[in-house]
Amino acid sequence: MNKYEIMMIFKPDFEEEARTALLENYKGILTANNEGVVDNVSEEMGLRDLAYEIKDYTKGYYVVIDTHTSPANIAEFERLARINGNVLRHLTLRRN
Repeated sequence: MNKYEIMMIFKPDFEEEARTALLENYKGILTANNEGVVDNVSEEMGLRDLAYEIKDYTKGYYVVIDTHTSPANIAEFERLARINGNVLRHLTLRRN
């Protein structure tokens, strides 16, 4: 298992309950087949201004996820994050 840091930016008008449910779904993907553990989900950043417009939005809701998981789980996470319309951007970094 490798250590990863994932930053996601959600649409600012995405409802809190739906965002929480989606994050729980993503945590389930990252911990699938007992091949991972989510160390931390930081929602402290919250709603912030974007440096540039993304899909006509000037604000976004930032979330950072720290996890230890397998590359296969990361690939599935990225596939699902890419096709979700409520995720403006996501970035996955492998940490040492």
